[in-house]
Amino acid sequence: MSAPEIRLVQIVRADPGLMHVLTTVRDLQLPDWRVFSGAVYQSVWNAVTGRPAGYGIRDYDLGYFDPDTTWDAEDVVIRRVAAVFEEPFRSKVEVRNQARVPLWFPAHFGEPYDSISSTDEALGRFVAPAFAVGIRLEPDDTISVAAPLGLEDIFDLVLRPNPTRGVARDWPRVVERARARWPELTVIEPDTV
Repeated sequence: MSAPEIRLVQIVRADPGLMHVLTTVRDLQLPDWRVFSGAVYQSVWNAVTGRPAGYGIRDYDLGYFDPDTTWDAEDVVIRRVAAVFEEPFRSKVEVRNQARVPLWFPAHFGEPYDSISSTDEALGRFVAPAFAVGIRLEPDDTISVAAPLGLEDIFDLVLRPNPTRGVARDWPRVVERARARWPELTVIEPDTV
């Protein structure tokens, strides 16, 4: 494990809310699951800026991968996850089958989204490198990290568009929401990437 991965794991372990989610979800044994996006990068930004654990975290994005892309199959998992949490976590853990994302993403975001074969592959399509980090609490209590675009931006408080995809249509909103909570961020706008 690299030094940045070790640091990330230390931050995750120090966040009681995030550890509660990871521990609870691990027991469900979902296929190819990860907690990713806001709950991860926001935990790091809180640690780097000296804010308390949990600051600014609105939800915990939970992705898993199941080749059954029917809504009914995903709904079963959503209900199963909700049943194991009490509030406030029940309404904050947002579950999505990553195999289903290509079905609804174009209509919702107005951008194409080709099929993928794993949850980790989905990370490479996230809006920004800082967002493209996923974690999982393994059966042996280790925390595995997937960061296909690296961990530099997350620790350097840099928000830049993902260089492997087009700039997200809602990029200005993404930047505005992040800066409102973490004004220390350095934002690299699309025309300077």
